[in-house]
Amino acid sequence: MRVVVRTVSELCITVGALIVLFVVYVLFWTGVRADGAMDHQIDVLQDRWARQSVPSAAAGASASPAPAPAPKRPAPYAAGRAFAIMYIPRLGFTWNKPVLEGTAVDTLKKGLGHYAGTARLGQRGNFAVAGHRRTYGDPFKDFPRLRRGDAVVLTDGTTWFTYRIDKGPYKTVPADVEVIDPVPRMSGYTREGRYLTLTTCDPEWGHSHRLIVWAHLDSTRPVEAGRPGALRR
Repeated sequence: MRVVVRTVSELCITVGALIVLFVVYVLFWTGVRADGAMDHQIDVLQDRWARQSVPSAAAGASASPAPAPAPKRPAPYAAGRAFAIMYIPRLGFTWNKPVLEGTAVDTLKKGLGHYAGTARLGQRGNFAVAGHRRTYGDPFKDFPRLRRGDAVVLTDGTTWFTYRIDKGPYKTVPADVEVIDPVPRMSGYTREGRYLTLTTCDPEWGHSHRLIVWAHLDSTRPVEAGRPGALRR
């Protein structure tokens, strides 16, 4: 009998230790890795933008500039690749996250994900973005704090886009995909515009529901003109 009791006790201790290790992994280690991955994505973006902003020596030496080419339709965002940085002052003035194309599991481990098929940043339609509430850096942990009038600022390296939240957080179910329509359902918008939708999971440690906020494009500003007012303390 003593052997049985001792064996059961040892099993309980082992199981308890495994549970503790799993909790540490979920709460701490995935966050450390995700923070590193997001910082890396931002570094890569800023390096790319810095290279793109430096004119070539050959172009500067040209005696007569070539005529400007006809504007081309922007290339689609590359799946899994970062293309913008998002700032939300309500979540802290040090809060900034990369935005990548797509919402695949591996993509959302490295930052926020743009729903493929929704509008491009700053363009007519609905620019829709998803992010984890918990785990993988907890990017949207404080999502319920967002309020009407809050600024959501993004940059693609050439332009600052300032959106202002109009409604949310609104709670719905994952099957309600109309919340990211060009004129999103339940948003209060009645005509086409330049909108932003942010989505995350609810409850905090579950995924049975979604929290949504909607915003409209309030202003744009060239990067050369400095940060927009919403990011100045």
